[in-house]
Amino acid sequence: MIRCDQGSEPGGQPLLRPVTLGDLRLPNRVVMAPLTRARATNSELVPTDLHAAYYGQRATAGLIVAESAWVSERAIGFPGVPGIYSERQVAAWRRVAGVVHALGGRVVLQLWHTGAGSHPDHLGGALPAGPSAVDPGEVCWTAAGPRPTVTPREMTAAEIGRTVADYGAASERAHRAGFDGVEIAANGTYLIAQFLNPRLNRRADGYGTDRGRLLLEIVDAVTAAWDGRRTGVRLSPYWTVRDTSAGVRGDGYPYTADEETLAAFDGLVAELDRRPLAYLHLRGPVPGGVPDFDAFARYRKLFGGALIANHGFGRESGNAIVEAGVADAVSFARPFVANPDLVARFALGQGTARGDRGTHYRGGARGYVDYPIWAGS
Repeated sequence: MIRCDQGSEPGGQPLLRPVTLGDLRLPNRVVMAPLTRARATNSELVPTDLHAAYYGQRATAGLIVAESAWVSERAIGFPGVPGIYSERQVAAWRRVAGVVHALGGRVVLQLWHTGAGSHPDHLGGALPAGPSAVDPGEVCWTAAGPRPTVTPREMTAAEIGRTVADYGAASERAHRAGFDGVEIAANGTYLIAQFLNPRLNRRADGYGTDRGRLLLEIVDAVTAAWDGRRTGVRLSPYWTVRDTSAGVRGDGYPYTADEETLAAFDGLVAELDRRPLAYLHLRGPVPGGVPDFDAFARYRKLFGGALIANHGFGRESGNAIVEAGVADAVSFARPFVANPDLVARFALGQGTARGDRGTHYRGGARGYVDYPIWAGS
């Protein structure tokens, strides 16, 4: 007999219960987190049949948050990442969404802009733009390999307006492509997170005195393309140097989860609660390798909508945070790479396979669509 950790039946696990996030109705609470996989290896950054197969294999997730897609050519900052700024991209994404829907799944598209985290190699030699002329001290991956970020241009008010419009247009294209909604990537070290960061955003105008203004304007532009609550926002208030990949340069790293930073996120989350969002997707800390439920609870108190918890969760901890009422769903990133059948593995109490990290960003089918489903012992 197969034993599950919550109840005598697979459906007794909190993660396997249905849930509604805004106007997104999910059959389970196992969310596939957005995973950049660098498979759009064509000059127009158009999704391919490999993308359709990859997401189709994972359609049993309660919700797929598809990989980040560039909102414009000015947003590009990583090789092989597809966009959502051209009609060819819209048509290709429509095929991806159609495959997921045909297999019974639900999928939203994450919208991305790297801002000062980009490099001239991605922008035809032009300097990237950010909130202020401050080098974020990151490493940017280019077709020629890793490159240190440079001191960006400070975005003008007109450029900020165009960027907000780019997000709105990308959201409308995602709607036409057949997605069930969109997610705004405000996490990590990219454009929106740069505007939220007091060490990178030193502006004297309204986008500096109110560092959340850009995100809120983007939320308003993005939600306008949808009827009802079909937009999510992903935040990472606890992001620190320990969360980053190797290659961060020098001292004085700008991302520090101190009380000043967390208090600013308190106010921002309270403002987001006033917008017509489907959910808040929160990346939390994992001190000692264990997700910190209290960190999520801090923002749960400020956001009355649905909350998706992310970072460091497994089946048991995912079930526990949902059962505790701290989160409505849990997103999983790397477990979905090597386990297209992750929901079934959770339901049957089976272990998960490990992915080949060497193939995460290499392109091609290997390590992308060739992971097998569990076939029993």
